[in-house]
Amino acid sequence: MTKIHQSFSELIGNTPLLELHNYRRNRGLDARILAKIEYFNPAGSVKDRIAWGLIKQAEDEGRLRRGDLIVDVTSGNTGIGLAAVAASRGYRTKFYLSDNISRDKVKLLQHFGAEIVTVKNEFFLDPEALEKISARIREENPAAFFTDQLSNPANPQTHFETTGPEIWRDTNGAVDIFVGGVGTGGTISGAGRFLKSQKAGLKVVIAEPAAESLPTEDNPYPDEIDGVHKVSEVPPEQLPRNFDTTIADEIIALNTVDARATARALAAEEGILAGTSSGAVLWAATQLAARLENAGKIIVAILPDTGERYLSTSTEQAQ
Repeated sequence: MTKIHQSFSELIGNTPLLELHNYRRNRGLDARILAKIEYFNPAGSVKDRIAWGLIKQAEDEGRLRRGDLIVDVTSGNTGIGLAAVAASRGYRTKFYLSDNISRDKVKLLQHFGAEIVTVKNEFFLDPEALEKISARIREENPAAFFTDQLSNPANPQTHFETTGPEIWRDTNGAVDIFVGGVGTGGTISGAGRFLKSQKAGLKVVIAEPAAESLPTEDNPYPDEIDGVHKVSEVPPEQLPRNFDTTIADEIIALNTVDARATARALAAEEGILAGTSSGAVLWAATQLAARLENAGKIIVAILPDTGERYLSTSTEQAQ
């Protein structure tokens, strides 16, 4: 008999690696690019991993009981993952999110029963924004469990225990370069730390938005790469505490136009409909694969979520 799973959490992780043969051939790349497709997680993104990790830790510590409220700040995917896991285990959810989040993500949060509090995007230009929003969440929800995804060490630890080992196992230890973006910093820090512990000389590379894709006081609502944040030349207080600032061997900047174009190319050439952040990561991986020194190497690019979460945004940008 086929295995019958008994809980939502059993469906999380062990996402596939897909070698992008068409994409590589069409660009004449000498390195191999393997995409780790995280939308195979049950709620559709890499954040399902930490959603379960954060909630499981709280349950193990006796900090959550059925009917309790879970709160956090989110750019969408962690909230969706938390809301899905919470729904499966009898908890309520409430999330604070910027008002520039795609309508698709907002609708998904609502479908999972989450309460939403929107915050003006320009608020996050404040160097102390992360501390202020965390303080506000705690003040307005004193009895709730604040998962604190940006600072909770269970976030990168989950990727150290799952994402990194899966990549190592599925490449038989042949991975040479690991590429990702930084949202909370958990994926790149946790998986990167594991992979570096297994192989001397392995490189970790971060894709980050260029200046024209970042909000400013004059333009608080640019066309952003949703969920991918700048980490170079950023004051420490503006970085997520879960981001290991020593993990990256290189940081590659790109604009949103390139991220969107790469995501569209991935869909058209490989049949993989991934999000804008995935396009950003793959664009960076492509730059690495084009370098002579990386010929024959294996590059693993983490694709955080599905492009279905950005269809309204992509359509608006195309008009």
